[in-house]
Amino acid sequence: MSSDRVDYIAPWWTYWLHNFPHINLRFQPIDKTFQPEDENYQQSLIFLGCVAAAGLGLNLLCLAIYLSCLCCCRKEEEEESKKPNSCCVTWSAVAAGLITCVAVGVGFYGNSETNDGVYQMTYSLYNANHTLGGVDSLGITLPFGLKQVSGTMSNMRSGLHQHLARLDEIFATRGDYVQTLQFMQQMADNVIKQLLGLSDWEKAKVDLASIADQSATIEYYRWLTYLLLLILDLIICLLACLGLAKQSRWLLTTMMVFGVLTLVLSWTSLGADLATAVGTSDFCVSPDKYIMSKTKDVISADIVHYYLYCNQTLSNPFQQPLAIFQRSLTTMQIQIQGLLQFAVPLFPTAERDLLGIQHLLNSSEASLHQLTALLDCRGLNKDYLDAMVGVCYDGVEGVLYLCLFSILAACAFTVMLCAIPRAWRQIACREQDYDDMDEEDPFNPRARRLGSQNPDHTNMHSFCSYSSSMGSQTSLHPPAPAVSNAPMSEYMNHTALFGGNPRYENVPLIGRGSPPPSYSPTMRATYLSMTEEQRRHFGNDFQA
Repeated sequence: MSSDRVDYIAPWWTYWLHNFPHINLRFQPIDKTFQPEDENYQQSLIFLGCVAAAGLGLNLLCLAIYLSCLCCCRKEEEEESKKPNSCCVTWSAVAAGLITCVAVGVGFYGNSETNDGVYQMTYSLYNANHTLGGVDSLGITLPFGLKQVSGTMSNMRSGLHQHLARLDEIFATRGDYVQTLQFMQQMADNVIKQLLGLSDWEKAKVDLASIADQSATIEYYRWLTYLLLLILDLIICLLACLGLAKQSRWLLTTMMVFGVLTLVLSWTSLGADLATAVGTSDFCVSPDKYIMSKTKDVISADIVHYYLYCNQTLSNPFQQPLAIFQRSLTTMQIQIQGLLQFAVPLFPTAERDLLGIQHLLNSSEASLHQLTALLDCRGLNKDYLDAMVGVCYDGVEGVLYLCLFSILAACAFTVMLCAIPRAWRQIACREQDYDDMDEEDPFNPRARRLGSQNPDHTNMHSFCSYSSSMGSQTSLHPPAPAVSNAPMSEYMNHTALFGGNPRYENVPLIGRGSPPPSYSPTMRATYLSMTEEQRRHFGNDFQA
């Protein structure tokens, strides 16, 4: 037995989670011992999920209050007030995008760690089940086996009985040989009695392979669900950023709906992960205690201690029956060897049965050596430690990272849901400003875009606008001479400045419903307060 065996030590985060308050649904503190069958303990884990549900409700309530304030408390739509809001929306989108990227990265790592831990546990369970199956096929079952007596012991008892019955008939005339056969039969019965008297293992029968299969199936669907959730979070974040860049109101509205759905999923996953982490940590803090309590009525405590701790201070509980088995086989082989030497010359027909018994004893001795190796605690204890390390180290650590992912995702989508309504409102205000402008205004960007799409329509509009403007100008005021006397170089500069259309540079600024959109707020206010005469001089100065 190895003297440098590493014992299982629970990690610090399991103790931290184990110290979480355990409160049932009646708000009563309960014992923190891992008791999955106890109703109060189950309620304590459900209570943790209810805490996450309360967090979701509080989050949605804060969002509702924020949106209500945003809709009811409208400010004046001026450029000075819009500028900081636009900056706030931009930085909010950047922060939401960065937090989402960090959350997705943490989620992928946590999902992978949890999957690795569960895989290590299922692999250890398969190995332990293979060891127990080998022990069972060799003759005796361990605390988690399948049968009581099978394989070697069953074959030895039936085969030895047949050979001894025939030899008893052959050696009927020799009393000393008959006594030797009876002695061998007594020794065989004693061996079987010793092996059968260890314990009644049928009550502790557990199929570890079935448990491993169920765990692997549940883990596969859990891993796939989180993978889809991570991809969904990333896609929603990218589409929301695209909607902000494109200033698409329908895309932002759609992403807002999906953002609320993802927010609900994040809080739900947080509740499930938190309950799983706390329950698993309660087991990981003292797994030996739970196993001992589950097997105390069906398995000897010495056997459980031997395989859980595998200490040099603990003796092998199977050592005595195995030693009796070995001594009995050695004695029977000596007896058979003597009969072959002295009885076969007198009874040649007995040679076949004696050789059959000798072969049976040799095969039983080989199986005994294999059985002794399998019954050693080191193999099963290593599988036990590997399973505990997989669950309590990689598994619980991965679930903690998934909890962090859920928290970061909830924060990111909360920021996103706060930024989208402001962005939607700014887009609506900008479109309303364009609607208030004169469509025939050459300074209106929308009119210029329409003109580039439909040149004929633009030319007709420009001509009509030009004629009406000139007519009104002729009837009220004389034409401005500065426009007609402009040099060719200035004419070409103004043509390039106002979109490349030579009709727009001669359009006077008087008679306009609104100043050009390129004016600053101060210039717009000054323009609107001017008289027609002042606007004409102001427009001539602007064109010059």
